Amino acid sequence: MRQSLTMRPLTSPLLTSPPLTSSQRPVSRFGLSIGTLLIVAFSLVLAGCLIGDQRGVAQEPAKKLPVTGEVFRVEEREAFVIPAKGAFREASKPWVWYAPTLPNLPGPEERWMFERFQQAGIAVGGIDAGESYGSPDGNRVFDLFYAEMIRRGYSSKPVLLGRSRGGLQTLSWAISRPTQVAAWAGIYPVCSLASYPGIERAAGAYQLTPDELRAKLSSFNPVDRIDVLAKANVPLFAIHGDVDQVVPLEANSGAVQAQYKKLGAPMELVIPAGQGHNMWEGFFQCKELVDFVIKNAQ
Repeated sequence: MRQSLTMRPLTSPLLTSPPLTSSQRPVSRFGLSIGTLLIVAFSLVLAGCLIGDQRGVAQEPAKKLPVTGEVFRVEEREAFVIPAKGAFREASKPWVWYAPTLPNLPGPEERWMFERFQQAGIAVGGIDAGESYGSPDGNRVFDLFYAEMIRRGYSSKPVLLGRSRGGLQTLSWAISRPTQVAAWAGIYPVCSLASYPGIERAAGAYQLTPDELRAKLSSFNPVDRIDVLAKANVPLFAIHGDVDQVVPLEANSGAVQAQYKKLGAPMELVIPAGQGHNMWEGFFQCKELVDFVIKNAQ
């Protein structure tokens, strides 16, 4: 015959003690429970992190322009517009398209000429196409910016202004869109890929090997395609030092002028004696360049 076993409850005081009443729970000196304080503290820390993140976004340094203007994005690319002062020179809202637009460009050295464009009723704009060296990818970025400027009511025929390697992208885009260009100007502009940055460095921007780019160079190189602008009678201007070792005069502005002259097209070339690829103020305070832009802006 089996005996039934009776399970007795455990009587350990740790397990059988009744729950603490609210008056018995540990409290802080402010009369709040420790648990409540922990919840409040956690909430404050979380709120602080969120506010900090928002402040980080709001305080992200904006692009600094040499003249007051608007900085904005087009398809994640940083762009800018410096408006004309007062009324526009023409109802079409003429503008100068500056390149390269990089984190540090345009710089303070461009201030003098930008102010004169503004005073003449001409805006200035640009977009960061990266180190695209006049490639089709760079032209696609330029197309996006052009469409945005048209949407904003600006002229469909800007004057392009390329400084140094900005010459490659402005010339490349102009050659691909000759009827959408009023004129082109350059400050010691790169006009030949072979001259700068060289085939080896430029190949990646074209998504080609150096040998492939070398074989197709005449299809991409602005100096080899300048006849397109000549046939469209697009006026050109450049200021370029005669001892430039970075972007040699003869292989760039000089070569373009020689081609333009053969084709009977208009190009003005100013050659400061003894100047190279530098920050000489004469490059950026060139009255001839400013007069050329104002004359051709439409």
